[in-house]
Amino acid sequence: MRTATPPPVAPAGDHHDLAVVLFAVIVLVTLGITFWAGRRRGGGADDFYAGGRDFTPLQNGFALSGDYLSAASFLGVAGLIALFGYDGVLYSIGFLVAWLVVLMLVAELVRNAGRYTLADVLALRLRRRKVRAAAGGASVVVTLFYLVAQMVGAGSLVALLLGTNSAEARTWTIVAVGGLMIVYVTVGGMRATTWIQIVKAFLLVAGSVLLTVLLLVRFHGDVAELMRQAAQHSGAGQRYLEPGLKYGKSFTSRLDFFSLGLALVLGTAGLPHILSRFYTVPTARAARRSTMWAIGLVGGFYLMAIALGLGATALVGSAEVRHANAAGNTAVPLLALVLGGGNGSTGGVVLFAVISAIAFATILAVVAGLTLASSAAFAHDIWAGAWRGRPRRTRGGRGVRGSRGRRALVPASRRARGGADAATGTTTAERTEDGAPVTTERQEVLVARIAAVGIGAVAIVLSLFAQQLNVAFLVGLAFAVAASANLPVLLYSLFWRRFTPRGAVWSVYGGLIPAVVLVAFSPVVSGTKVALFPGVDFHWFPLENPGLVSIPLGFLAGWIGTLTSPEPADPDRYAELEVRSLTGAGAA
Repeated sequence: MRTATPPPVAPAGDHHDLAVVLFAVIVLVTLGITFWAGRRRGGGADDFYAGGRDFTPLQNGFALSGDYLSAASFLGVAGLIALFGYDGVLYSIGFLVAWLVVLMLVAELVRNAGRYTLADVLALRLRRRKVRAAAGGASVVVTLFYLVAQMVGAGSLVALLLGTNSAEARTWTIVAVGGLMIVYVTVGGMRATTWIQIVKAFLLVAGSVLLTVLLLVRFHGDVAELMRQAAQHSGAGQRYLEPGLKYGKSFTSRLDFFSLGLALVLGTAGLPHILSRFYTVPTARAARRSTMWAIGLVGGFYLMAIALGLGATALVGSAEVRHANAAGNTAVPLLALVLGGGNGSTGGVVLFAVISAIAFATILAVVAGLTLASSAAFAHDIWAGAWRGRPRRTRGGRGVRGSRGRRALVPASRRARGGADAATGTTTAERTEDGAPVTTERQEVLVARIAAVGIGAVAIVLSLFAQQLNVAFLVGLAFAVAASANLPVLLYSLFWRRFTPRGAVWSVYGGLIPAVVLVAFSPVVSGTKVALFPGVDFHWFPLENPGLVSIPLGFLAGWIGTLTSPEPADPDRYAELEVRSLTGAGAA
């Protein structure tokens, strides 16, 4: 059996040209899809946020997997496996198991109860501006964490392509990716973002299949030999294949592993860009079928990611992977270089360039979905829903009497389906419930585009400070914040009859604030060589992932807020939510 090849390096000289050309093709194709979708898109919020709700379950399943299979999956997970073996595999298991929570608990219910965002689900029952503001703000914070991870991955990838570890190359790449994601969202909206995700998911799965087949051929289908070679070239020997290489050195590190696993399993159900995908299909049944397609695609991909991580260690070596990028983010492109014939060979350079281009397409697609979700949360929830207020009457619709004598909103297009939507109707009204003027849909979409620019700028700045961190690790932080701030309030709202608006606000902030504070004072930010600020040490929280503490605090705060609420829950509104979430009556 062949042993590992000599440590490869990134393509040099004229070979850069091919990779640069493929990168340019990816960018041009995605821009072409964006402008094509932009011409087809209407001017309303329904089209901008939900793509017209006319995607099939298969299409949305590919788009869901595309949203989920980010740089953290393709670059980060394989890199962690290449560096830490068994402990790196734990990331892929957590990411995959999380989809069962989505399928069983939230997919259909969220599709029926909401319209564009998580806050719509809450507002159907808890009609308070503070609830919308809290949920919208938490969604923006979560997507910012996730955006930083994707843009760091882009910087690492292009730096490898150019054969340099210079901060300047990574910086300009991050700025360029930020600019592109702003174009995707402002021009194409959800329709363009969805088609970009579909194309990207197909390319990502196809590229992973190609690499996995070449890897298995290289080892004649002998997986045991692949694992032996990986252990031999890991620098850790047999410990590479056993638990504890990363998370078993101390009691604190084991707690960190548990915290990470909790965040990964629970976080997906609270990710804004995943939840918004359920609104792009026409029915709740289609949402569930989309999730099933996504589980199949994601499951197959993570099995291949494990093989690719092992292959990178076996054929490239952990030391070379770490040398190319300290966090391991470039393990898969380096593996492609070796499988194609090595540095200097035409096959190696072509395969390296193709896989790098696919990874770059992965990053571009995910940042577009994240930017759209965050701009929707700001415009629809914070600006239109919380600051300007919800409408009392919609254009083309008329009010009907709700269960408590209030005027509920039923747009004309939905009257035949018999549903009232006082909380999530489109913001095209003349007056709010408070009598103040309300934004129109056109104004709301304009604000969403402006918000995309601002959020993109903030993400660029934050990414410049996080360039030395592994992208899968950064996404783990985003999952922890989502599981702490979004998941408790969502589950309480859907399943707890006594839940009140105070409980909702306390639940969101009770999970969000501790999660952000604990990250700020953790080894991620200061006190270690790979921290955001390695030259200082002000950390006091020992864990790198806050989920173990912040997730229970989110649930606890919602429970305490509900029990101490001065006003009881409205049973009629809960009944309305329950009927709508389970039957779809009145759903958009």
